[in-house]
Amino acid sequence: MTDSPEELAAALDATGYLADDGLATAGFLALRMGRPLFCEGEPGTGKTSLALALAAALDRPLVRLQCHEGIDAAQALYEWDFPRQLLHLRALEAAGNGPIDVEAAERSLYTERFLLARPLLQALIDAPCVLLVDEIDRADDEFEAFLLQLLDEHAVTIPEYGEVRAAQPPLVVLTSNRTREVHDALKRRCLYHWLEHPDLAREIKILHRRIPQIGEVLARQIAEAVHRLREMDLLKPPGVAESLDWAGALLALQRDELDAATAARTLGAVLKYSEDLDRVRAKLDALFA
Repeated sequence: MTDSPEELAAALDATGYLADDGLATAGFLALRMGRPLFCEGEPGTGKTSLALALAAALDRPLVRLQCHEGIDAAQALYEWDFPRQLLHLRALEAAGNGPIDVEAAERSLYTERFLLARPLLQALIDAPCVLLVDEIDRADDEFEAFLLQLLDEHAVTIPEYGEVRAAQPPLVVLTSNRTREVHDALKRRCLYHWLEHPDLAREIKILHRRIPQIGEVLARQIAEAVHRLREMDLLKPPGVAESLDWAGALLALQRDELDAATAARTLGAVLKYSEDLDRVRAKLDALFA
């Protein structure tokens, strides 16, 4: 375990993730205090990438639960492998010389052999690990309430199987794009950090770190252009992921500078809505003046 926020920042840096002082401190405290880290911010600010970088920096397995509308406990926790259980029963019948012992057969059905661990259960089994609960704001209130007990106890009871408890609590990172407000009961259990888009200097560093072959001029031009785009009234302002995609597209075209004509051809790497494309194309000359 790292002994300071600075050590954690250096460990994340080694994975290619550049964390500022606030984020490094939040991550360190989550580790030291054993509390979940709730990361909220605009899409593309590095919330999901943080969990991946923490897993790499701490040399822990990453278990990811991608939330979506309608997700329930069965999808997130566990299921029984009914087809294999049925085949097992048929095998018992075929091998038996007399009546089947019903109780013994039932006990044999509910063992680890037939248990399909979904991400939340897998995190308890694999702990210590990093559990990423991605886009919790997409789930509904019922799932959020179900998650509270698991975060509190780091254990779950499966009626047919028994209790599964983490030997060491996983480091839990929850992310939200704030499409809805997450309930206070969940936030109270977590340390909270709001992720902003990086400033110009840090975005240039991120481009160099993630794409070492990029030149200084192109990296600065991309970062400056993306920052200007974020100041426009766009439906989906570009995040760091889009900056990296844009850089990759320009390098694939063997460009070492960014001008209005090249930007017009490659805007699809950085903008994802036709309305945004139209709005930016109308102002390209001004953006790259």
